[in-house]
Amino acid sequence: MHGYQLMQAIADRTGGVWKPSPGAIYPTISQLEDEGLVRVEKDAGRKLVSLTDEGRAWIADPANEQTDPFAGHSADENGPDLRGALRDLQAAARVVAVSGTDTQIAAAHKALVDARKSLYLLLAEDSAPATDTTDPI
Repeated sequence: MHGYQLMQAIADRTGGVWKPSPGAIYPTISQLEDEGLVRVEKDAGRKLVSLTDEGRAWIADPANEQTDPFAGHSADENGPDLRGALRDLQAAARVVAVSGTDTQIAAAHKALVDARKSLYLLLAEDSAPATDTTDPI
């Protein structure tokens, strides 16, 4: 696969929860190539990455058995999609920062600080408090 195909395959396998950037993929490919586990060849101006015999042997060796790095990254498997909710929150905060009045920006700041404190309190408690799971918007 080409690097961008690898990025898309990872995004597909994780249900879009993990979308690696070129800055994550290409250094990893270089490291695997340095270790002799993959071969990189030019194909129509793009780098085509494939496993070497040594890479296949490493994967086949039971001593190197790893857990599936994609297991547990799907929102369906883990319950609520916290990363998606965080992206939505960030987008809303950006809109308030750009378009809000000074009063609205101050209220948004307080809401974000309170949300951060609430998240840490969840970890500090023995059991999570009952929360309203309905989305008001």
